[in-house]
Amino acid sequence: MQLALALIGAYLIGSIDFAVFVGKMHGVDIRKVGSGNPGTSNVLRSLGRGPAAMVFVGDTLKGVVGAYLGMLGAGDFRSHWVWAAGLAAVLGHCYPIFHKLKGGKGVATGLGVLLFAEPIFGLVLFIGWLVIAKVTKTASIASLVVVAAAIPVALLLGIRGLSLLWLALVLGLVVWRHRSNIQRMASGTEAKVPT
Repeated sequence: MQLALALIGAYLIGSIDFAVFVGKMHGVDIRKVGSGNPGTSNVLRSLGRGPAAMVFVGDTLKGVVGAYLGMLGAGDFRSHWVWAAGLAAVLGHCYPIFHKLKGGKGVATGLGVLLFAEPIFGLVLFIGWLVIAKVTKTASIASLVVVAAAIPVALLLGIRGLSLLWLALVLGLVVWRHRSNIQRMASGTEAKVPT
């Protein structure tokens, strides 16, 4: 019962869309401007760095709290339920029940899961994301490169079994949510982020 409540709670927390709330604070429906994606990159392009930072922190905290609920439910920090609840939070972010299942790409929320479950791993990937985004000026390229690197790094860290499966599902979901970005990258029309 505790684990079920942890997964449901993680999904509901993931469903809180900070981009929508921050957009409304600035008199904008973020789903109707820029790319229409309720995420940090679109907020950055449409509203600037301050609002984007608020969204990034909020979305990252959703992953942290989701993973934390998994730990509480399992009673063990090293349990695979930490990763399962993290996946639930990312699912909530991507398919939020409060916003007609139309959410973001899951990158920041997934980062939050990593920062809770494997802090150094999460920090290294975040720094890698920042460097790649700075060089390419394209958030989606940075996200996809970091996702590609995550499984080999996880294996090196000894993440195995169901923990690895839940992590792989988080990463697969992030890639799936980037499919339109991949098409735009292939056609050379993917939006850049301000630096």
